[in-house]
Amino acid sequence: MMVDSTLAQVGKNLSDAMRILEDGQSGQDVTTILHLVHNLIHEEEEKEDKPSQHRMQNVGEQGHMALLGHSLAAYISVLDRERLRKLTTRILSDTTLWLCRLFRYENGSAYFHEDNRDGLVKVCRLVINARYEEYASEGYAVLSSKQPVIYQSASSRPGLGQHLCSQLGLPLSSLCTVPCNTIFGSQHQMDVALLDKLIKEDVEAGKLPLLLIANAGTPGAGHTDKLGRLKDLCDQYSMWLHVEGVNLATLVLGQVPSAIMAATRSDSMTLTPGQWLGLPAVTAVTLYRHEDPALSLAAGLTSSQPVEKLRALPLWLSLQYLGHNGIVQKIRQATALVEDEHSSPVVLFKFSQEMSAGKGLTLGEQLARLVPSSGVEVVELEDEGTCVRFSPLLTAAVLGTQQEDVEDLVEKLMELVPVMSSTMCLRQDFREETHRHAASLRYIEELSWPGLGAVRYQPQTEGVDENRRKQELEKINTELLKKLQELDTDIVFSTGPEFGTEEDCIFVGMVTEDVDVPELVDTIAALGRDIEESGRLLENMTEVVRKGILEAELQLQKANEEKLMEEGVLRQLPLVGSVLNWFSPVQSSIKGRTFNLAAGTVYCVYIQYIHVYVYVFITMQCPAEKPALLKPLQQR
Repeated sequence: MMVDSTLAQVGKNLSDAMRILEDGQSGQDVTTILHLVHNLIHEEEEKEDKPSQHRMQNVGEQGHMALLGHSLAAYISVLDRERLRKLTTRILSDTTLWLCRLFRYENGSAYFHEDNRDGLVKVCRLVINARYEEYASEGYAVLSSKQPVIYQSASSRPGLGQHLCSQLGLPLSSLCTVPCNTIFGSQHQMDVALLDKLIKEDVEAGKLPLLLIANAGTPGAGHTDKLGRLKDLCDQYSMWLHVEGVNLATLVLGQVPSAIMAATRSDSMTLTPGQWLGLPAVTAVTLYRHEDPALSLAAGLTSSQPVEKLRALPLWLSLQYLGHNGIVQKIRQATALVEDEHSSPVVLFKFSQEMSAGKGLTLGEQLARLVPSSGVEVVELEDEGTCVRFSPLLTAAVLGTQQEDVEDLVEKLMELVPVMSSTMCLRQDFREETHRHAASLRYIEELSWPGLGAVRYQPQTEGVDENRRKQELEKINTELLKKLQELDTDIVFSTGPEFGTEEDCIFVGMVTEDVDVPELVDTIAALGRDIEESGRLLENMTEVVRKGILEAELQLQKANEEKLMEEGVLRQLPLVGSVLNWFSPVQSSIKGRTFNLAAGTVYCVYIQYIHVYVYVFITMQCPAEKPALLKPLQQR
């Protein structure tokens, strides 16, 4: 019965957990527990016997301050209620004041949250409470009179609008996705004129425009919406403007582009200082402006519970450690890694349209592996397709990216692009050469594979049942892959994508323009034939050995019977035979047996019985040595 690997792993983890619980009924010491945690973290590395290739966060001293904050929060939470209230109020007010000054957001309040979408959810609740006066007492029934509408850009985070509707209990019809520009401006900016038209249509339909989500750095391309015009439009229709995006980090710099500065006029904005400053396990922050504390409390933006205010403690410690100059320096260093010509510290690049999407994926994976500190990653954009993105504001502080890493990235990019281009040019030649060997090779169509192509060696299996045929196919292609990987060449041969649909195939990686494709295909076919013929020879030899042993056993049995007739029954008795042999010795020769493996012929030689049995043992246990072992017997 087939069992899903994930379910099997869950079952194993559950069994391990129960074993630990049963073994540790009397408790375990700290060293043992820490050792267990270490093993869990590095479990995969130890299985593969190689260091992890995953990018690890560069945890500096400011990172240690953030981690210390979590431990202090646990300690502070056990203080007496009055001291806890005073301390948490101070921590929350200090952190809010510092963030508002850093990001030029005057008279703002702050909400600290683990899920970076949670601040927007709470803001939506605040706006609903503010726009529907009876909402606190009547609940969702008041929304039926005028359906609220939330507007978002087509370039917003995937699933963000659906998450809002789910958390707020609103139907998806309350979500309006505004297309981006198609003619003028960036294709990743919200179309303001079209938004105005959509709002007017909703008002005429008796709906209530509630909130607009704008981007200061779209998740994919890092472009910024026309925030100034959007704010004017929101004021016109009494809508709430919420802004999010990586470019908000640049508000701390001395010179800020006007397109980003317009974000300070918004009603709320979500910040992720942990990513921008390289602070592990630090919460996101939503800054907002609202004058009614009762509505903020009802929306969940404020809390009377002191423990919840301790979420700000790690950031409170980290901001003090870095100081204003340290924070500005980190943001400036990240933006300096990109030659910013369009007020967007994000770089996207991709191959031309005639090249496959798999190429962009491979390029991104190769660059991430060769220059892990660069932080490059693969993104899927609706219009552009698969692209490689370099966004230092999101990764530089976390990975410790330096200018040298960017130079190394450019160098590796210049090396990889020609190889990938030549591979694309030679793919058709590889396909044609494979078809030329159609008797033994089959070309496998795998559009997602960015390498030269994929083939499968097809052995001659006429008259063989299906199970045996599959076994032969798997065995030969596995051995062929091993032989190809042993060749002295820069070409990479593999089993293909991890989640590929094709099995028992050989995937050929990227190649340079000077590779001889016909010779490469001839080599694959020749090695496959050698493996197939060797396998058949071994099968034939095995059958010959089996028949030879059976024939030898029959002749040995016949020889024993002849011996019995020649010497008589009395000589076979232990005591009597010894006496008779002493008085009257018998001169009798014993015929031994051996056979030729190639011809399958049994030969007769005069040797002792012990030699025959040794020979039979050797042929059964050491088939690879049969020819060398038989030769001395045949010569004798």
